[in-house]
Amino acid sequence: MTSTKKSALLIGASGLVGGHVLTQLLSNDTYSNVTIFVRKPLPHSHAKLEQVVVDFDNLSAYSEHFNVNDLFCCLGTTIKVAKTKEAFRKVDYTYPLELARLAKEHGVDKFLIITAMGSNAKSSIFYNQVKGQVENDIRALDLPSLHIFRPSLLLGERKEFRLGEQFGAVVSIALKPLIPAKYKPIHGRTVAAAMIEVAQTGQSGANIYESDRIAALGK
Repeated sequence: MTSTKKSALLIGASGLVGGHVLTQLLSNDTYSNVTIFVRKPLPHSHAKLEQVVVDFDNLSAYSEHFNVNDLFCCLGTTIKVAKTKEAFRKVDYTYPLELARLAKEHGVDKFLIITAMGSNAKSSIFYNQVKGQVENDIRALDLPSLHIFRPSLLLGERKEFRLGEQFGAVVSIALKPLIPAKYKPIHGRTVAAAMIEVAQTGQSGANIYESDRIAALGK
């Protein structure tokens, strides 16, 4: 797809990074249409915003909404929130992979997804393992332009409280001068800005952005 104005599909708009992606897409003149998939409507209203309440277990039923330039996948949860490993895997692996499959099927120009620093399909840590598996399986789809973002510890206000994240953020900020750039905490707003920047300038093929590069792109 090529046009002066672009269209975007965003999944995960209720999350930390996704919320910032939504705000920035709506204020970005490059985009004339922004569609978000939600479980229930969000308290947002904008002339170029369309909210689509979907059944994430049947994403193919909403295929008409994949006729966009850029797809931003900001889905993510924790085992604490999901309750079980199976439920976590559905949100962080099954849904993103199906979104990528549908993106390819419908000719989406760029697919942009957030995973995590330390993503590794062979990791002994379940969280990192699932993130690595979804990266590998999405890459195997051979999308025309795939962009994988691996941020370090995310800063910003979440709807749900994450004690480990909050503690890590406090410690990381205190030790910031001693932490290598790749591992420094990064604000969700910065990750969102980097994703939108890459959507405008990113090259074809599979591309991975570690946290230090995300920080530079999101300035």
